[in-house]
Amino acid sequence: MTDHPNWAALTEDEVQPWETLESRRLVSGFRTVFEDRVRLPGGVETTYQYRPRGPRAVFVLPVTAGGEAVLIRQYRYPLRATVTEVVAGGVERGEDLLGAAQRELLEEVGGEAAEWVALPGFYPQPSISGVVFYPFVALGVTLGDTHHEDTETIERVVLPLHEAYRRLEAGEILDGPSSLTLWHARALLAGRGLL
Repeated sequence: MTDHPNWAALTEDEVQPWETLESRRLVSGFRTVFEDRVRLPGGVETTYQYRPRGPRAVFVLPVTAGGEAVLIRQYRYPLRATVTEVVAGGVERGEDLLGAAQRELLEEVGGEAAEWVALPGFYPQPSISGVVFYPFVALGVTLGDTHHEDTETIERVVLPLHEAYRRLEAGEILDGPSSLTLWHARALLAGRGLL
């Protein structure tokens, strides 16, 4: 399966209840930010800053044939902390979602998967961002050499699936999208007899 049934619903509503009166770009480049003057249904006017719809990212929970989760520990500069995450990365212009997931799996943990299963997509911060996240489970993963970008500080962590879920339940996995990816993957993994 290369997509999930809910992915088609991750679109703009046909009717927009807020009227855009004026829009200006505050930040250009990779993380574009707009500031719009809008009128709400009750007639109130306000200013709203946000990242527009369009950017996409993939998240991958790699699972080896032996039933191990492959997570990463990555330094995140805004937090000034290293956090445990699933494999993730942005979708490049012209790249399809599965291709992006395969690329990120290879780059971050040196992995290749025998099977891919799409999980429900989601909006990570809909109050300020139009970014859409698309998670996958990669099954039958074999590991080789990693290919980190020069700007990444990543450690590969291989552990039994039950330990990954113990960490999730104990609140030790602090990255929201990684937690949601693990949560959505649980039923699939249990159904396959891996949990």
